[in-house]
Order: sequence, then C-alpha cells, then structure tokens
Amino acid sequence: MAGVSVQAKGGGRRATDSEVNMVPMIDLLISCICFLMVTAVWSQMARINANAQVPGPPQPQEENTKVEVEKMLTVEMKQDDKFVLIWKSGATVHNTSEVSRKGVEVGEGSSRSVRFPDLAVEIEKQWKEYGYHKNDDDTKQDQAIIFVDNRVSFSDVVAVIDAIYQTKRTFKGAQLSSFNVTFSAR
Repeated sequence: MAGVSVQAKGGGRRATDSEVNMVPMIDLLISCICFLMVTAVWSQMARINANAQVPGPPQPQEENTKVEVEKMLTVEMKQDDKFVLIWKSGATVHNTSEVSRKGVEVGEGSSRSVRFPDLAVEIEKQWKEYGYHKNDDDTKQDQAIIFVDNRVSFSDVVAVIDAIYQTKRTFKGAQLSSFNVTFSAR
C-alpha cells in the first residue's frame, strides 16, 4: 500500500529488502501545494492600485478643483470624569467641548447596561451645527471616531457608540444614523 520496494544488489548473505513508504511524501507535497496556492492569492490581494486616487486633474491644462476636507467628530474617552468632543477637518479644529461622564444604569440583572444621555444630547446639538451630511438625498454619513484608553470597559465603549447612534437624520423618508463610527484604542 503506497510503498516502493527497493532491492539491494550486492554480495551479502542475505538479500536486503526494504520498503519506502510514500504516504508522508505525498502528504508533504500536498501541504506545499496548498501553501503555495494560499500565498499566491494573498500576494495578489496585497497589491496597491497606484492610479486609483492620483491628486490633481488628469490633464495639466485643466484647472485644479480644491476638495474640501469633511468635518469629523472625535470622542475622547481618555479621562475618567469627562468626554472630550472635537470637531475637526484635517488638522483644523472647529470646536472642542467637554461633557461630564455620568453614566445612567438601565435594566436589571444580567441585562443591566450603562447609558450616557448627556453625551447623546450634546452630540446631537453639535451635529446640527457642525454636521456635514444633512440632506435627504445625501448617501454619506458623518464620521465619528472614538479614542479610548485600554482601561475603559467594553460596556462603556458600547454605551458611547449607542449615544453617537442616537443622532438621527432623514434619508429618503427613513430615519438613519447620522454617523459612521470607527474605533481607536491606545
């Protein structure tokens, strides 16, 4: 069974008959082929399309149109007693405010969770002033980034995300969250 018989030649008293097992060699070959196929797929996925977002117009004779950087909300959870809300576009800071970090417990038993209603009210108020995507036919959402410290509990992070998602806008007659939330930890 999957073996090769190798007969030794020579003048010994006894004939040496040994069998080489082929199963480990076939297993190794299949493993190598799988490894090469997987790495070939990943190396192709890691390529960067260099002409995807070339700055400037394609023809030099055309006039440059300046693209406005959108405002973004940053919610910092680095301190234990307050949240810091920062609206900025690129390196330009438009507004900075602080909200006290008072959590309200909701529910009972194992379904108990924390909410931050003061944060939700302040974010909605500021979005009405600084938000970028408010039109009914605008498909994009404003960006919100949460900066947290490693010490922050997961339930507090979820409560902040819920507070950000409470700000709603109308999109084609339906209520939609005003923000797309991303997360950054230190």
